[in-house]
Amino acid sequence: MTAHDGDDPGTYAFDSPEAFRLISDAWLRIGWDQKYVYSFTWLGRPVIQLPEDLLRLQEVIAEVGPGVIVETGVAHGGSLVFYATLCKALGHGRVVGVDIEIRPHNRAAIEAHPLFELIELIEADSASPETVARVRDSVAGETAMVMLDSNHEKQHVLRELRAYADLVTPGSYVVVMDTIMERLVGAPRTRPDWSRNNPGEAIAEFLAEDARFEQVEPPFAFNEGLVADRVSYWPGGFLRRSG
Repeated sequence: MTAHDGDDPGTYAFDSPEAFRLISDAWLRIGWDQKYVYSFTWLGRPVIQLPEDLLRLQEVIAEVGPGVIVETGVAHGGSLVFYATLCKALGHGRVVGVDIEIRPHNRAAIEAHPLFELIELIEADSASPETVARVRDSVAGETAMVMLDSNHEKQHVLRELRAYADLVTPGSYVVVMDTIMERLVGAPRTRPDWSRNNPGEAIAEFLAEDARFEQVEPPFAFNEGLVADRVSYWPGGFLRRSG
């Protein structure tokens, strides 16, 4: 297998770690083009996430043990049900989902779900002061994690990071999703401005102004294999609050 990094070509054995990384990068991009993640459900609700991202995320949730998981961006509600499943299995925790629009058929399906007792829905602009105050009241006194998966434009993600930073408990995380956008520029389902208008740019600006957070790659909870890096649509998306 041959790869070109700038003007420096390299040839790797097909069974090498480098080949796995290159194939994974190509698979992620092709999967984005083919809308691969639009083909999964979790306990009956569509969940538009890469399965590996969800499995890796549950490792972090199991480690942190949050009392509340807040997610911006509801869509079909599959992620909310996924988090609620983990809360149910762990014996504690609940979920707050925030979206500027929750379509009536999605709301009805979420509210009819057996795990809805662990889910609170808030239909409002996720970054508005009024919405953040409402979420803050709901989270008060709890260990909290925050997942950002609504509008992925830089300025909106930056607004959300600033708005929800205080809600994240020290030792817990805010997870910014779809940070791969910058790497996909030129693919069919992208826009040219993604080179600068993306969640990664928001993360860089946020970290420069809020020293309480650091960008980390949570270690695998278990690994007897040779792969040490996540195959993810959220590269660099885990921000841990230290203080």
